[in-house]
Amino acid sequence: MFFTDREEDVALHELDNGNEPLLPSQRNLYLPRSYDYVLVADKVEDMENQIFKKQDAFICELKQKNIKVTRIDHAGKVFFGVCAPEEIFTKYKYLLKVSDACNWSGELTCDLSVSLCTRIRIVHFVLNNTFIGSGEGLRDLLCQGAFESIFCLHEKKEQKKLRKKWASWLAVMKLFQQPVTDIKDYFGEKVALYYLWLGWYTRMLVPAAVIGIVVFLYGLAFFNTSPLIQDVCGSDIIMCPRCDIRCSVWNLSDTCTYAKVSQLFDNEGTVAFAMFMAIWVTTLFLELWKRHRALYVSKWKVFDWCEEEEELILEIVNNPKCKPKEFTHSYLRSIVVLLLVTLVLVVIIGLTHALVICRVLTAILLSQSKWHFLRDHSTTIAMLSGAVLHYITIQVMTRVNKIVAFKLCEFEKPRSFAATEKYFTVKMFTFQFFTLFSSLFYVAFFLGRINGYPGNYVRIAGKWRLEECHPSGCLTDLFIQMAVILVLKQTINNIFEFTVPWLKLCFKRTKAKTMRRKCGNCYRKACREEEGIFEPCDLCKLRNWMENYDLTDVNAFSLFNEFLEMVLQFSFTTIFVAAFPLAPLLALINNIFEIRLDAIKMVSLERRLVPKKTNDIGVWTRILEAVGVMAVIANGLVIGISSDFIPRLVYRYHYGPCATSQSTSLDCMTGYINNTLATAFMSNPNVKKDFMYLIEKGYNITQCSYKDYRSDEDQSLTSQFWLILALRFAFVILFEHVVVMCKFIAAWFIPDNPIRVKNDRLEDKLRRLKTELEEANAVYNSRCTEV
Repeated sequence: MFFTDREEDVALHELDNGNEPLLPSQRNLYLPRSYDYVLVADKVEDMENQIFKKQDAFICELKQKNIKVTRIDHAGKVFFGVCAPEEIFTKYKYLLKVSDACNWSGELTCDLSVSLCTRIRIVHFVLNNTFIGSGEGLRDLLCQGAFESIFCLHEKKEQKKLRKKWASWLAVMKLFQQPVTDIKDYFGEKVALYYLWLGWYTRMLVPAAVIGIVVFLYGLAFFNTSPLIQDVCGSDIIMCPRCDIRCSVWNLSDTCTYAKVSQLFDNEGTVAFAMFMAIWVTTLFLELWKRHRALYVSKWKVFDWCEEEEELILEIVNNPKCKPKEFTHSYLRSIVVLLLVTLVLVVIIGLTHALVICRVLTAILLSQSKWHFLRDHSTTIAMLSGAVLHYITIQVMTRVNKIVAFKLCEFEKPRSFAATEKYFTVKMFTFQFFTLFSSLFYVAFFLGRINGYPGNYVRIAGKWRLEECHPSGCLTDLFIQMAVILVLKQTINNIFEFTVPWLKLCFKRTKAKTMRRKCGNCYRKACREEEGIFEPCDLCKLRNWMENYDLTDVNAFSLFNEFLEMVLQFSFTTIFVAAFPLAPLLALINNIFEIRLDAIKMVSLERRLVPKKTNDIGVWTRILEAVGVMAVIANGLVIGISSDFIPRLVYRYHYGPCATSQSTSLDCMTGYINNTLATAFMSNPNVKKDFMYLIEKGYNITQCSYKDYRSDEDQSLTSQFWLILALRFAFVILFEHVVVMCKFIAAWFIPDNPIRVKNDRLEDKLRRLKTELEEANAVYNSRCTEV
């Protein structure tokens, strides 16, 4: 929010030591930091009001800790500027110096100065651990309405530098370049490591996207010459009806377009791509990320940082008489939480079943429509509508999952906020993973495999038939489901993430302008200086505070939301990538813009995040490793179970023309589609009962075909089915063991820490020991001199 040159309301506020009227300062002036935090509350005139008493009690507690508090009233709000005394930081510096794990951790420079990020973090801890007489802390007062909000102030010079180098649309041209050290100096190591990981993930998507495009082009190259497509497009086979009412038999050649699309995503190149992505996610990405992270945390001197020791140091700084929060564990609570988590997962899986039923009913209703277009494309339209409905379910359940995860964490009563964040992250990701992927697992591994066959169809409530796969395979259904969800999720989420804070800021600034009046400019020389330490006038303080107050509020889990979005995208990109080779390309394009969107939002549209210290991305590393394992299993199952890769191999080398005859005039895959079909005869009473609608309508049909390996005589499973089933499981086991072996070899071959990092740590430790020895010798010599 910027003040215009017009005069504003004179005497809106008063100085603490008199009745001097406040004057506005000029625009865009850099004001040195004189306050660490600002507390905002609604102005209460009644001194007997409980809200006023709690505000006053909290401010008094802060003043007893020698914290400077400046009050400014404006437009029915009360702003409390909080500035901590230097003695707090002196204690922190000394404790950090004598600490084992935090020695030379980057906070101490040659003059033992405390960085601005550390200063904000210390004051934030002190504020959140200051309690009034009733034992209520700042969080309780915020919940009760005694205070509206709390925020730390942006630094204008640093903001301007980050906007120029990072948080602007022009920076998109730099693609993978990010000033992560500048981000660390302004937002802390935790935010910097997020963007370091996001940049690394985006960079590693390049080879995956390139190979995915090659696989897609490979399928496109054989688009018109594939014998599988020719078998479908030139076929005169009559297929069995897809539903019971108003569905008639249909020609296999009617689905020529569908067969062509299936060939794009279900070919030999897809298998190679799935194997590459399995090795990419478990070996290349994760192992090389550990090395990449080690380089930066060593450079930032936080390699040996210890969370528990940092917490103890902050506790002592805030209260020298404090007692440590001991670790506790309750088996009863753990069992209850486990049961509640299981209950939530059962509900989520139940929603998946509801989505399946909706798809079945939609297909049935569309097949009974009077419009020929809807009847002819009922299955495809039902699939698309199911994907959109699944996306809507994801958006609704995201909010429900967050509330449930918070309540479960509160019930667990974690020891610290770090533990709360860890527990919440695991629960929230688990809930979101099941919400997003349960429907995809159904499409990948159950669709078309549990629906039965003519004369013995599986029905919902004994009435509605389950969906069937296309004779060309089920992989296209999975591709369509993933494409719709991924595109909608990335596009709509990015639009809302950026436009909502921007619109809120515009609205607040427009609303604030209507409350101002004309007043003169601030002519104080100190307020116009751009350098030097001085105490600005109250209106200059207020202007800076209001600029930050108008920004979108943030909380301790704001960065968590960004991490969750990207890790879920990582899951989409890896787990079912065999069905969607273009997923890495879409993720790459999204992430190039995601980095800049998040940067602009964080620097210009949101209040400043509290800088947090860390040397890793925390529990997200374990989650990424778990996703990698699931990606290996899922891709192995997709290739072995969902795709037609194994049946095609069996046909090529055991049942096809190349295996049964010496003729080379035919392609080895000629006749494959016909080989996968079984025949149902109307003479069978059970089949006749299922297709009674055809008979009543006067269709003169004696037989129809359906996809399955069954005998035409008695509909029993053939020996080819059991051979294919055995080879499917053999392939899955072989696939997973090869990938796991590659992972272990790579983990042994690629050390987590580069040699340069190890040598730098040795030099740091040696330098620290030498410094300690010199200080000890100096003390010893001074004592000897005195004696």
